[in-house]
Amino acid sequence: MIFNTQDLLNFPDRYRAHFINSLSGYKSANLVGTRSPNGEENLSIVSSVFHLGAHPPLMGVIFRPHSVRRDTLENILQTKTYTINHVNSLIWKEAHQTSARYDEHQSEFDATGLTPYYHDNFGAPFVAQSQLKIGLELCQHQTIELNKTVLVIGKIVHVEVDDNAVAEDGFINLEQLDTIAVSGLDCYHTTSKIARLEYAKPNKPATTKA
Repeated sequence: MIFNTQDLLNFPDRYRAHFINSLSGYKSANLVGTRSPNGEENLSIVSSVFHLGAHPPLMGVIFRPHSVRRDTLENILQTKTYTINHVNSLIWKEAHQTSARYDEHQSEFDATGLTPYYHDNFGAPFVAQSQLKIGLELCQHQTIELNKTVLVIGKIVHVEVDDNAVAEDGFINLEQLDTIAVSGLDCYHTTSKIARLEYAKPNKPATTKA
């Protein structure tokens, strides 16, 4: 099958959403934890988290247009703090359930049975059941004019991960942490490592690391 732009625009809304969301391949499944200025906890699953730079350590997230109430986004903009928590195979159903449209004052932690966890004086809740927890401070946000989605850029200020999952060169073994992936809007996947490769150089074939 071959499709052009007009074909895509002619798809029924939900069909188009599933189709386009599948095109980018496997994505990370993360839970974003926030707390409102009034102390109300919020949790939402996102698949649009991405690495933005290592020095300074930055991560980006894309949020849907802020044309309706977006508790997670609004909490980030108001409090400047939030967490990103990897989803694993023990909590994937609960993580998916956080995408339901709960009442404004209903905590997704309470609704799904996931456990909020706080570290020192960091204001946003982590997910206790996650094996990799990241705390961030808001650096910048901007609305992308093409479709009104919102780019949020955060500085990494806190990371919690099992020592045994971090290699001598800093590589984090996500498979060991049981981190899962998502494709499309609602399909979840466990992973199976093929191999790590040596740093690529011209005129030298790719070789696996020992």
